[in-house]
Amino acid sequence: MTNINSRDLKKLSLEGKTAIVTGGAKGIGRAIVFDLAKAGAKIFLTYRGSSDLAIELQNKLVELKSECQILKVDVLNTTDIEKMIKTCQETLGGIDILVNNAGAAWGAPLDEYPENGWDKVMDTNVKGVFFLTQKLLPLLKASGNAEDPARVINIGSIDGIKTGLFDAFSYGPSKAALHHLTRVLAASLVRDHIIVNAIAPGPFPTWMLSTGVGSGGDIDIDWSVVGDTNPRGRVGTLEDISGLAIFLSSRAGAY
Repeated sequence: MTNINSRDLKKLSLEGKTAIVTGGAKGIGRAIVFDLAKAGAKIFLTYRGSSDLAIELQNKLVELKSECQILKVDVLNTTDIEKMIKTCQETLGGIDILVNNAGAAWGAPLDEYPENGWDKVMDTNVKGVFFLTQKLLPLLKASGNAEDPARVINIGSIDGIKTGLFDAFSYGPSKAALHHLTRVLAASLVRDHIIVNAIAPGPFPTWMLSTGVGSGGDIDIDWSVVGDTNPRGRVGTLEDISGLAIFLSSRAGAY
């Protein structure tokens, strides 16, 4: 039997770290927020819609003795971003981890696909990630060093690697662009002790995917039909995504 000692656990600890997670109130972002906090990180969570879910999550983290700040932010709004950076500095200090999770999708038949739908998806999933990362570079550079670099994690999609199943014609291309943007940023920022990675999730039981399978945002459905199309024979679980985020954020993923 293998004995797990404190040094083993320390490799996955985020004690003393501060993480910004965009779009962290629900879905994949919520799972990442919850487990980064349980690993010891202080959390700055941004949301865009109703504050109800963000407040609920903040209260849960407070009950777990985790520090969490929430703020309504449109990642395409410069004023919102500047307010976020100022608030983060004033309440939590610096920033060690940035999870670019906020994203958008738009579904419509090819011959009816609107320009505003195309622009919303491309702007949120690619442009927003680039410029938010750019604005946070001073804080990320300040926190990273050769032994313990700062981290940027971009949430892409399997649809950026293969052809998607739904009529969401800008979504897959936007995620493919995000994957390549990740490579470009990684090559550029590694010399500044900032490691940039992307996660490309397959099907997860989220609000966004539920709209694609016809349940209109209801995630309490039978996901087996979707899971059957996946090599693992199931959809992802919250532990699948948050465990990977912890690895990429911790000492275990520092190389």
